[in-house]
Amino acid sequence: MEFSELIRTGRAQAELLRGPGVPPLRGTLCVTGHHLLLSSGPQATPDLWLLLLRSVDSIEKRVAGDSGTITLRCKDLRVLQLDIEGVEATLDIARSIEALSSLESVITSYPFFYRPKGLRLGDAWHFHPPEHYYKRIARETNAWRLSEVNEDFSLCPSYPRAVIVPRAVDDDALARSARFRQGGRFPVLSYHHAPSGTVLLRSSQPLTGPQKRRCAEDEELLRAVLAAARPGAQGFIVDTRSAQTAKQARMTGGGTESKAAYPGWKRLHRPLEREGACILVHGTEGTDSTLLVTSLAQLILDPLSRTMAGFQELVEREWIQAGHPFQLRCAHSAFSHARPKHEAPTFLLFLDCVWQLGRQFPLSLEFGEGLLLALFEHAYASPFGTFLCNSEKERCLCEVRTRTHSLWSGLNQPKEQRKLRNPLYVLNPLAIWPSVEPQSLRLWQGLFLRWTRPPEHSEVAWEKVWQIVTEKEKTEGSQPMVSASEPQP
Repeated sequence: MEFSELIRTGRAQAELLRGPGVPPLRGTLCVTGHHLLLSSGPQATPDLWLLLLRSVDSIEKRVAGDSGTITLRCKDLRVLQLDIEGVEATLDIARSIEALSSLESVITSYPFFYRPKGLRLGDAWHFHPPEHYYKRIARETNAWRLSEVNEDFSLCPSYPRAVIVPRAVDDDALARSARFRQGGRFPVLSYHHAPSGTVLLRSSQPLTGPQKRRCAEDEELLRAVLAAARPGAQGFIVDTRSAQTAKQARMTGGGTESKAAYPGWKRLHRPLEREGACILVHGTEGTDSTLLVTSLAQLILDPLSRTMAGFQELVEREWIQAGHPFQLRCAHSAFSHARPKHEAPTFLLFLDCVWQLGRQFPLSLEFGEGLLLALFEHAYASPFGTFLCNSEKERCLCEVRTRTHSLWSGLNQPKEQRKLRNPLYVLNPLAIWPSVEPQSLRLWQGLFLRWTRPPEHSEVAWEKVWQIVTEKEKTEGSQPMVSASEPQP
């Protein structure tokens, strides 16, 4: 397929309205295979406006007289209005945008054509492999191993090639456990808490069904988890579904772990006080709320996950490599006319929770709101390939790692770091327990309201903080300007 086949009109004269406080832009509107461009003329390069068509969520068009208006509602919550000269040009441009913004083929998307200066293909794809996290665990304990039982993705299409499992369990047992779990997602290590030796695992639901089937190898795997932690260790299975939903799942072949079959493990459908126990988290498929729980738990417990590099690794390991189906979940955003069941803002919910943490503990996260906003935007529409596809298997088939650039290589450029880092960050070695009372939670205005009000105040304040920190470090020999104490929620 050629992009030219979908472009009915290449250009037209138009005026762009971008929102309150932003002057309109008039000029020539051009449609390309991946972008919408508007320029005031050859001498007006600074005024060139560019929109990635993949970021368009819905399109509204209307005509009157000899002109027309196209309203674009974008996945990043922007609302843009284009006033175009000519009725036919308006309709043709609207049809072109509709076709080009909804291409289904992954390999025709912009990341496969994006070639920025200063970056090379393959850069940063090696930043956060499963082996990297395993080496950290191996320094703390020898009770776990890195298994390549899923090397060809035949065991579990949504898992990466390598996973961390108890050393006492062999690959044959893992294979049998996989056949007993929804989608092959057998229990794997998510986080090892070095001070206590306890662990956080994730999986999908067991396929017990109405006959209450059992799997000896799955039971063996969870026994090995407790044995690897410490003698007499206890475990909790946190089911993210309600008790009623889990019970109904049995009628369709799913279900829950039997208490009698998994001694030492207690199943819960509610929050629990952390009490030095091992935790297995799962829902139905283990690709949505499960990942939300395991990633937030690590952010709360692990100081390294709250650094810039550590948080990037957390997103890569617990969301991208762990099989969150970004291509399905983020196909549309808030403005979509349709509401397919496979679409859900699960990753946005995670980012909002992280923002709430950062607001309650403003010194403990090395990154600021800028990184969270960037991840939100790139998850829905991006020139980088990091969030493409639904699993590592699909990314491998599409050659994403060799034919597209990694988002991490773009975000870790020196010029980007000033916008993303928290200038007030001080390492906090303790767990950060947030308040979840309704009065403690706030609307994330920086995301949900940023296009409805001028952003200058927050940007000026952020730059001012950076100047103060930089000047303070120069005068005090790079000594921290703040204490490590935190305001309590």
